[in-house]
Amino acid sequence: MKSMMIVSIVFLGSFLSGCATREYNIATGKEDIIFVDTQKEVNIGKSIAQSIEKSKEIKLDPDPLMTERVNNVGQKIAAVSDRKEVKYSFRVVDKDDVNAFALPGGYVFVFKGLVDKVSSDDELAGVIAHEIAHVVARHSIKRLQGSVGYDILMILMAVSGAGRQDAGRINSAFAQLIMSYSREDEALADKLAIKYLKEAGYDPWAIVSLLKKLQQADKDAPIRPYTSYRSHPYVADRIRMVKKELAGEVDFNDYMNKGVE
Repeated sequence: MKSMMIVSIVFLGSFLSGCATREYNIATGKEDIIFVDTQKEVNIGKSIAQSIEKSKEIKLDPDPLMTERVNNVGQKIAAVSDRKEVKYSFRVVDKDDVNAFALPGGYVFVFKGLVDKVSSDDELAGVIAHEIAHVVARHSIKRLQGSVGYDILMILMAVSGAGRQDAGRINSAFAQLIMSYSREDEALADKLAIKYLKEAGYDPWAIVSLLKKLQQADKDAPIRPYTSYRSHPYVADRIRMVKKELAGEVDFNDYMNKGVE
């Protein structure tokens, strides 16, 4: 174990040894310090996507029509996003969870349960736009750059060609390290999603109706064991922020529902 850690630390050093660059992120309006360039980010996302698809926990949905629908909506959003150098891909997970997540480099996974839950392509576009926004803002990569320890070493081993036996550990390490976004990350992703929906011709208010469905689904769901793929907390806060972004104001019920999640 000790020798593996030493080798991994050496690999970590070589992986991040390139000179850091400063890059203005048009989506966030801030200058980012980048250690992991776009190509490395895509490599990380591709490797982790492959490990997820090989794992027992995740199976892709076999319905080609559902996958085509998700991909069509996703590509429309990707076409108006602020990060067009990334080639986005979209997969439907054959699980009834009402959820979605994005990997670095533009790999977006939407759960079948969420696709079944939406009432329109506008709501589906809201889901996908939010996930694309996380990729655009480099939220997962920024967490990767700021993290140390065994989990990040496992993720970097995925890029170096870890075997199939490591797929589960890589999968879990990535989920725990990167996919628990902060409130600030979620707020920015919602703000960018509103922008992308407008530019792609979708109804941005669909985000509100979608969030209300997610909120109700959380209330109706039985208590269940923790899973790494549950994300997007504080739905009541997100509803309030989205309404304020869209209309400049919120109503009394939004304040009364604060913090109920």
